[in-house]
Amino acid sequence: MFTGNWRQCLKVSLSRYKSNKKLIDRISLGIKHGRIFHAYILEGDALSYKDDFAVDLCKAVVCTEMPGVGCDSCINCRKIEHDNYEDLYVVEADGMSVKDEQIAKLQAELKKKPAGDRHLAIIKDADTMTLRAQNRLLKTLEEPFAGTVIILLSENRENLIDTIRSRCVLYRLEDERSDSSGGEKAEAVFEAISEKKGFFKGKEVLSANIKSREDALELLDGLERIYQKMLKWEDDRRTLFTKDEIFRSIELIEEARRDLLFKVNYQYALKNLILKMEI
Repeated sequence: MFTGNWRQCLKVSLSRYKSNKKLIDRISLGIKHGRIFHAYILEGDALSYKDDFAVDLCKAVVCTEMPGVGCDSCINCRKIEHDNYEDLYVVEADGMSVKDEQIAKLQAELKKKPAGDRHLAIIKDADTMTLRAQNRLLKTLEEPFAGTVIILLSENRENLIDTIRSRCVLYRLEDERSDSSGGEKAEAVFEAISEKKGFFKGKEVLSANIKSREDALELLDGLERIYQKMLKWEDDRRTLFTKDEIFRSIELIEEARRDLLFKVNYQYALKNLILKMEI
């Protein structure tokens, strides 16, 4: 769930996502008119709050007071908020991936009659599913259980097989904290990189700014955003790097992100990143 003042100061459920307003309007309208799809892919980086968005989407689907948005106060919304909604199932990576047996267990639950109107399922880290797990899930997507809604969370949909992607509605989520500390942390690390202050200075900057795996993911997202802007000549610092150096940096950032998704220690992954960037 959301933490801190960011959640507390915003409006109910889906309406809180200001960076995705057009998407929210489309989703809400569809739910209000009964156009609820059996499977969605929510793609976005660490700053997009995929997990929270998925939970709020579930509220919007089953809310009795504000269908399509979620009121955060009806019995269904409150149960989902407090993780005790009988028909909501959540799957996440076991170690480095979502395993076949986890999907099999989910399917067994979805076959049962729901306590309410429908089953809801959220598959976190969906892009880490093993090929066997994906093929098993595909059977459910091809012949969905009546009323069931399955939400797949992904940082890179290209890691999902084509047949799964073609049977889901894809929503790309924009960052909800584009001016957050994640961007500030990225600027601090980028400064150490661009000014070639050396590994130990880079390590010092990391120690001062990165305190958790979430911080590390936000940092990587922020760094990649900086390099992407330079590629488009939207950042004056573009002159400090060749095109090949920028592409190489983006590749290293993606490599570090994969390490984090595979549960590598975040401190090790970031130290390895700045070492390879030869700062």
